[in-house]
Amino acid sequence: MRRVPEVLGDWCPNSTDPAGDKRCVFRRERGAAMLTLASKLKRDEGVKTGRPPGGPSDSSHRVSIRDRLLIKEVAELEANLPSTCKASFPDENKLHHFQLAVSPDEGYYQSGTFHFEIDVPEAYNMVPPKVKCQTRIWHPNIAETGEICLSLLREHSIDGTGWAPTRTLKDVVWGLNSLFTDLLNFDDPLNIDAAEHHLRDKEDFRNKVQDYIKHYAR
Repeated sequence: MRRVPEVLGDWCPNSTDPAGDKRCVFRRERGAAMLTLASKLKRDEGVKTGRPPGGPSDSSHRVSIRDRLLIKEVAELEANLPSTCKASFPDENKLHHFQLAVSPDEGYYQSGTFHFEIDVPEAYNMVPPKVKCQTRIWHPNIAETGEICLSLLREHSIDGTGWAPTRTLKDVVWGLNSLFTDLLNFDDPLNIDAAEHHLRDKEDFRNKVQDYIKHYAR
């Protein structure tokens, strides 16, 4: 009987399922990235303090709080990644920089794939990640130049919906995914022209969205 590999305490899907194999490989790759970074952090801490890994720590020499948080948060993200999203990490030692691809399966933006670049600043989690859309899009809450209007990414918010240290990468990814469905907001737009276009002629708005998908989001 073929042994099913275990990664980060979670079993991969049965190998007879082609989609399961892909998820399994994805989980192994990301697991390897986290284990690599975890080892690196422990090694770096030993170098900085002059002590072997696992020895007494010096409070004046600490590995980035951000990097420690990200090891846990990336694992949580992978366990709860929406089916319409795919995350990729160009450098396995830099979990603070990654790309997200969102492929909506319903609504105006169905059939397109939209790419986001996410950078987590050193001051995380006191400040939100920096996110930019790399795909040109006709969307009321995303500018054609890539800026994004998503309340949880606001560092300062008077209505209580902005960033808070209790939020995580999972919240960011689910929020970006929802910009194409539940959080699509024509009443408080960033791209006013797109919102007014939708108000004026919904069918023509849909056609322009599909035209953008055809040219930029395949």
